Amino acid sequence: MKNRILHTAPLNTDIAAFLLRIMLGGLLFMYHGWMKVSTFGEMSTQFPDLIGIGGRLSLILVIFAEFLCGILVTLGFFTRLTVIPIIVNMSVAYFIAHANDSFADKELAFLFLLLSIVVFVLGSGKFSIDSLLQKKQKRKYRF
Repeated sequence: MKNRILHTAPLNTDIAAFLLRIMLGGLLFMYHGWMKVSTFGEMSTQFPDLIGIGGRLSLILVIFAEFLCGILVTLGFFTRLTVIPIIVNMSVAYFIAHANDSFADKELAFLFLLLSIVVFVLGSGKFSIDSLLQKKQKRKYRF
């Protein structure tokens, strides 16, 4: 056991991918997305138009990225595809919405952006709907 802990190889990348997806999608993005869904009426009149498409449409896209894509990332369903809107959302938050803020004020957006990129690179892992679909696809085309 000591050798496994001191060794540089990952203990289990599938468990790491699962925990990261649960944390990022479920605990962070679904929470923040739900807060925007539940206050949509209030927020839609004051949400900033950061990319020139209108505040209301911008809010809808943020809710799509945070809440809907957060659910899909949590489930591991088309994980790499569904984390892309989250990466775009956090890029806009970090580089545009908080561009002039101190790092302390935008570090959360930066952390979310980096974690989203890690999920994209790591993929969904074995404990995901993606994995189940891939196994089903392999069985379907086995000769």
